[in-house]
Amino acid sequence: MFRNIMNNLATWYEIGENKAALIRGGKFVGKTWAALDFATGFFDEHILIDLEQYPDFCQYISKERKPEKLHAKLTTSLDKYDFQGKLLIFDNVQLSTMAVPNLVEYAKVSSGVRICMLATVNGMLPGEAECQDDLFVYELTPMTFDEFLKAGKGRKLWKYIENQRLEGLPEEVRASVDTMLDAFLVTGGMPEAVNAYYKNENFEEVDGILQKTLDKMTEYIVKVTPKKLLTKVMLIWNSIPVQLTKENKKFMYGYVDPKARAREYESSVDHLVRIGVVRQVYRVKHGILPLAEQVDEKSFEIYHLDHGLLRIMAGIHYYDIDQTNIVDTMDGMIAEQYAMEELYANKNIGRLFFWISSATAKVDFVYEGDGEVVPVDVQTEPHTKAQSSKVFKQRYNNATSIRISTDDMYMNNGLLNVPLYGIWNF
Repeated sequence: MFRNIMNNLATWYEIGENKAALIRGGKFVGKTWAALDFATGFFDEHILIDLEQYPDFCQYISKERKPEKLHAKLTTSLDKYDFQGKLLIFDNVQLSTMAVPNLVEYAKVSSGVRICMLATVNGMLPGEAECQDDLFVYELTPMTFDEFLKAGKGRKLWKYIENQRLEGLPEEVRASVDTMLDAFLVTGGMPEAVNAYYKNENFEEVDGILQKTLDKMTEYIVKVTPKKLLTKVMLIWNSIPVQLTKENKKFMYGYVDPKARAREYESSVDHLVRIGVVRQVYRVKHGILPLAEQVDEKSFEIYHLDHGLLRIMAGIHYYDIDQTNIVDTMDGMIAEQYAMEELYANKNIGRLFFWISSATAKVDFVYEGDGEVVPVDVQTEPHTKAQSSKVFKQRYNNATSIRISTDDMYMNNGLLNVPLYGIWNF
């Protein structure tokens, strides 16, 4: 299946000689698969070095910065001595404290050898900032709807959406797009589940794969979590569906443990975010620039990594879903989770936040647009007014608001309606 990151890696291949590449992302989103697919298409040979399987080298690379010594240790560890013309893929570099800057130094002096690193992590790795000029960094998320379309029979539909501007799709095209979107809302963006869907369109099989993925993700959390945090981390992890389906979606420690206090659980939340299994969206106190200075660090939401996994975690199987209104599953929470993923992956949109008025108005997401703060409401019912964005506009006088809904694309008095199927394309 084609992933959009292939275009990025092709650019690195063309202009990034003697510079390393780093692919960051959540667990099971396809980082290793993408790197190997890229290697097959662009190199005659490649070598995959999983640092989890080479503990001696993993420890060594955290301390040794000299490229010649790294090379000697690597050749000894792999029992290979000629790397010329090869792509070296270092997996799980998050396990080695200073792997990134040290491998960047190795790439700078190793002509004819290309270095690609993979990390299961959310955010920057140690030493990454100091070598930005010699490093191409990419983030891989679960598959987006445009990737889902391009992975199978939806390529022509993808082209229709890409060419769409402020007008609706032809009726027959819209019907097909809605069918594919419904399938994606059920399947989610985990590559293994998407691949299973396109093989035979059997959603029971998809549910089985999602359950296995969720089980493996839980095992991964247990494996990488310090024992002193494990109980609290698992309580938070298991509370995610409840957190997202309550009316006030702000994260409440009381839903984790009635006696919980924020200071006792903060490090556990940070850990789940860091290891790439959830996303954290902070509240901003005011809708003014710069948003980073308006963050209320005590008020946030936790989203799952993927809407398909969230559905399974909530115990909702394919046969439980109202097939006439899939977007309203979990009272619209699947659609909001999906919208968050699409917005997060959209390169035209920066960091996401949310906003709550002193009364009851809640804007699902806000971000910094062209010199202003842009509020985003997610609606699962057609022709619904974006009331929260109106409250936001009255207070902050922003020129542009966005409503994500089941309606087609249109613009009206500063309100841009973005269809659920087209979040990746605006």
